[in-house]
Amino acid sequence: MAELIRMNGAQALLRMLELHDVTHVFGLPGETTIGWYKEWRANSDIEFVLTRDERTASYAAEAYAKITGKPAVLEAPSPGVTHCSPGITEAFLSSVPVIFFSSDIPINQDKRHGLTGVDQTALYDSICKESFTVTNVREIPFLLRRAFRVATSGRPAPVHIRIPINIFGEEADLNDLYAEPEYAAYPAHRPVADHGKLRGAIDALLSAKQPAIVCGQGGLISKAGDVILELAELLQIPVGTTTPGKGTIPEDHPLALRVIGARGGMEYSNQYVHDADLIFFIGSNTDSAATDHWKLYGDPQNKTFLHLDIAEAHIGNNFPVKIGLAGDARASLAYMLEILKSEHPGLTRPRIDLTQTKRTALDKVFNANIPMPEGTISPVKLSQVLDRIMPADAIVTSEPGVSAIYPSALLTFREAGRRYITNYSMGALGYAIPAGLGASYATEGPIISLTGDGSIGFVLGDMETVKRSGKNVTIILNRNDSFGWIRGEAILLDDVDAPWTTDFGAVDYLKVAEGFGFKTARITSEDEIEPILTQAISNHGANFIEIMVPTQDKIIPFVPNWVRVARTKNLPHFY
Repeated sequence: MAELIRMNGAQALLRMLELHDVTHVFGLPGETTIGWYKEWRANSDIEFVLTRDERTASYAAEAYAKITGKPAVLEAPSPGVTHCSPGITEAFLSSVPVIFFSSDIPINQDKRHGLTGVDQTALYDSICKESFTVTNVREIPFLLRRAFRVATSGRPAPVHIRIPINIFGEEADLNDLYAEPEYAAYPAHRPVADHGKLRGAIDALLSAKQPAIVCGQGGLISKAGDVILELAELLQIPVGTTTPGKGTIPEDHPLALRVIGARGGMEYSNQYVHDADLIFFIGSNTDSAATDHWKLYGDPQNKTFLHLDIAEAHIGNNFPVKIGLAGDARASLAYMLEILKSEHPGLTRPRIDLTQTKRTALDKVFNANIPMPEGTISPVKLSQVLDRIMPADAIVTSEPGVSAIYPSALLTFREAGRRYITNYSMGALGYAIPAGLGASYATEGPIISLTGDGSIGFVLGDMETVKRSGKNVTIILNRNDSFGWIRGEAILLDDVDAPWTTDFGAVDYLKVAEGFGFKTARITSEDEIEPILTQAISNHGANFIEIMVPTQDKIIPFVPNWVRVARTKNLPHFY
């Protein structure tokens, strides 16, 4: 029988986190959590990353988990418990494991209208795989093991743990203080899809005339990039990715189609998958953004679809699937390769090289020289320079809008891996800076956070957090004094005169950033882009750059339904 160890709840929580190799926790203090902090400071080396907003902490944790391949840990006090929902929702939809602790007033005190009392368990039940309440200290080891196991198994996702304030100080004799090490990273298990169906998928791929592979972020989650590339090379099948899947394979590889879909897909890549006779989805939920509202592939009845995913509910959800494969991407594709090599020896396929096609498409955009509205700089030129000077170990974070569309299409990630982070699962504003903060604790490389002025208003307080962290973070503000995406959508698609709902007053953001201690610069001409970016990225500290860009209704970016309207109205556009 294991030795009994007497601990209070705070000590037990810290010990179980340490046993699961947790090194960072993102959060914000509150009265209901002070009992935890007391033991934390005295007894644990886990680093507490203090943010200025629970929403920031939740996004930072989500990004940290994406980069590290480990479940992130987030904590929030009862007054701010609702503020974590944006990041937890993004993590839930993006299949990112987050262990989310929320402290609370004593159980049932909310029924007496105790201040900050709300049914936290029910609140998070719909956006977490599980949401439960600790009722006594003896439960903590079991519930922590369950939380890590649930969060990292199958389709990864957040787990919420509600801890009443009294639990931190209460004591119990514990004899089950141990972790299950396989759940300290994700994916914890790698089930292989049905072998017969794998053979059927191979037959379909071999008989297709123009197949294409489309990878969602499931390929990155599974760390399957190398086996996807090996399969693509063996069968000579081009590989496209959704925006969140960007970087699954090196984007300069001859078989890389780069990004496809409605959020950064270029005309050549979207046309290729439209014309393909077979689409092999890998780790994709086939959502509206990745499929141009499910129109990207043309008539689905005239195309063959294969679909491999760890989440059974995603398979065949939006397209009629000939063969559905439920399993881990890496493990299933590795076995598929074994079958191919053993049962189809000497296989040769006509070589495909998309290098010139991509180069022509990119050069067309880079050399378009579309006149910009007075006082603005082309976001294409910004992306072009950033692509040229970006260090190989840099991580780029971006968010919906002009901040993401251009780099999604134009940046080239030449090494496979998750080095480009967006929040295109939910798409809320205010993501890139918190995500950059989270990523900065997961890597030694420079962080480049591309944001807009519609988004930065959500997170200005955490500029202080970025500065205090001492990390190498460069924030690039694409400013147009507008919620530009909504403005573009309203004007282009709905013929609505949008500015009364989208435009806002000018702010001297450089002064704001200087007040937080950032090194600042403003780009006012194209020839300033490279020296200013180079200097900022090389400065190990907090950097802030502002660049004025046109709103999306003035210069239309890589959004297929907008481009279609732009062509009918003869408006300037990139595609």
